[in-house]
Amino acid sequence: MATRMSGMPGGNLTRATLDLLGRAIVTGEYDARPFPTEAEIARTHGISRSVTREAVKMLTAKGLVSARPRQGTVVRPASAWNLFDPDVLHWLLDRQFSVELLRQFNQLRVAIEPEAAALAAVLGDAQDHAAVAAGLARMAAAERGEDDPLDADIDFHVAVLLAAKNPFYAQFREMVATALRTSIRFTNTIVGRSASVEQHAAVADAIAARDPVGARAAMRALIGDVLDLIDARAA
Repeated sequence: MATRMSGMPGGNLTRATLDLLGRAIVTGEYDARPFPTEAEIARTHGISRSVTREAVKMLTAKGLVSARPRQGTVVRPASAWNLFDPDVLHWLLDRQFSVELLRQFNQLRVAIEPEAAALAAVLGDAQDHAAVAAGLARMAAAERGEDDPLDADIDFHVAVLLAAKNPFYAQFREMVATALRTSIRFTNTIVGRSASVEQHAAVADAIAARDPVGARAAMRALIGDVLDLIDARAA
């Protein structure tokens, strides 16, 4: 992990250092050896102590490391990592393809997104519903080869989360966008096509009709099919 990064601009340098160290932690590089001191990191990668210190602070905020008296900076157990942080989730998904991780992610989705769809049907305004419809239109265009299927699918699901008019649901948008990229790629390779526009249309239609029961059921069915695909592949 002796990458030299001294030629980068300050902000990019901090970000690059964060990504390098975070990825090393998540992939287990420090499972059998101690996390390096700030001086060691700075010397190894040819960066300043201030850049190193800022990157370590960011790792601490993500729950990956902690500073202990007389022990320095230590890597925290995986159970303490902030899995809702997009960087942490991205490193986890890049670490090694894991059907179990995808299953766990979609189990979380099925607990959140159906209720978000129901709230979107009740609380979403005309602009919110238009955003959901626009996401669906992008998916239809992607099926015709006129748009990116991954971006379109993510756009749809994020629009539903935002239409719920709940700041806690809105906070899931970056996590959903990051993890969906892996989940969608995986499920699409199984079925041999992009995500079902018809299933997504059922969600959008129920939201537009202000039918929370129908929106909840349609979203639950959509994610339930994803879980079935994952379980089938795992079996």
